[in-house]
Amino acid sequence: MWQSRFAIRRGLSIAGAISLAVVSALAQSEPFVQVFRVGGEALRGGRLEQAASAFERCTALDPAFAEAWFNLGLVRLQQHKIGDAIPLFEKSLKLKPGLRGANLFLGIAQYREADYPKAADALTRELTLDPSSATALMWLGVVKAAVGASAEAVTYLEKAAQLRPRDIDILYHLGRAHMLLSKEVYERMFAVDQNSWRVHQVLAHSFAEADRLDDAVKECQEAIRLKPDEPGLHQQLADIYWIQNNLAAAEAEFQAELKIDSHNTGAMYNLAVISIERSEAAVAVDLLTEVLRRAPNTTEALYQLGRAQALLSNYEQAAASFAAVVAAPRKINAEMFRQSYYQLAQLYRRLHRPEESRAALDVFVRLKQQADAAQNQSLEDKMKRAVAEDENKEREVHK
Repeated sequence: MWQSRFAIRRGLSIAGAISLAVVSALAQSEPFVQVFRVGGEALRGGRLEQAASAFERCTALDPAFAEAWFNLGLVRLQQHKIGDAIPLFEKSLKLKPGLRGANLFLGIAQYREADYPKAADALTRELTLDPSSATALMWLGVVKAAVGASAEAVTYLEKAAQLRPRDIDILYHLGRAHMLLSKEVYERMFAVDQNSWRVHQVLAHSFAEADRLDDAVKECQEAIRLKPDEPGLHQQLADIYWIQNNLAAAEAEFQAELKIDSHNTGAMYNLAVISIERSEAAVAVDLLTEVLRRAPNTTEALYQLGRAQALLSNYEQAAASFAAVVAAPRKINAEMFRQSYYQLAQLYRRLHRPEESRAALDVFVRLKQQADAAQNQSLEDKMKRAVAEDENKEREVHK
């Protein structure tokens, strides 16, 4: 079942905090308030049996208090007692139809019971009460995806992502919804005309993403056979050959692409890079010069031009190209930026400019050390996350 346990737990703690704030504002008896607070603390601390006992007592002390029924529903949801949670949420809403969060968790519970129409209705009601609830938008998107309404799912999840652009759960579900939508569209294409060159093009993309490169090549070749003058097809095949390190074949396909579309600067740039790899530096210089004429701010092309000029022993020109790279306002990727300083150090040494060579080398070493430190930190963080995930799984087993 397509769901996010993390999102459920985060929502539970938020809802519990809201309910506690409400009860503090009410003129409830002191014993009731004390028991309710104990239940809230137990819920936040994961002591679910204690929380259940406290909230059950609250419902007995004041059966008309909606938040007690709601929080008891949260406990049952965390205990995976979905059948018990649903009527508790419904009870809280009967007592207080505008209770924030109640429709949200009712919808989540109904989704987990595969009651998708009711889940969608509950989540829609939550959004009527709180249109900016990213969590409700996410879950409504999840429900829509579950019933095959992928386009609607994408719409809701895009809205959720706009509200919380760094939320991993939302981004995961959004990516999944886009994949499902693409699959539906491709199936419709296949049903319309399974022999269309577009179908073969799509299959080539799919095989390439699955790392089935030989199959991707065959599908691309078939698409080209059916539509030999279509812009983009030769470039797609060239990209696959490049991944396979079949540089001669990639070069030929990029050249074929440029015959069809001479304005394709992407194909021109890629052909230049391959030409450098195949020691055809003069060809690369001509291609990159044209790329930069058309798109002067293409810093990556400047970097590759510097490489090609260095291979031709045009050290002054190469140094000027790499100097322009590091001075450019639009930075390229970190590796190219770092390597530009290394190339400058080597070129300045060849040009008998020792002080500039040492300065460039110092910058390269500093950037390399920073990159290594960042990589080590990233690895350490991944290991910590892996250990934490294992510990969480172990705790789940023993619950």
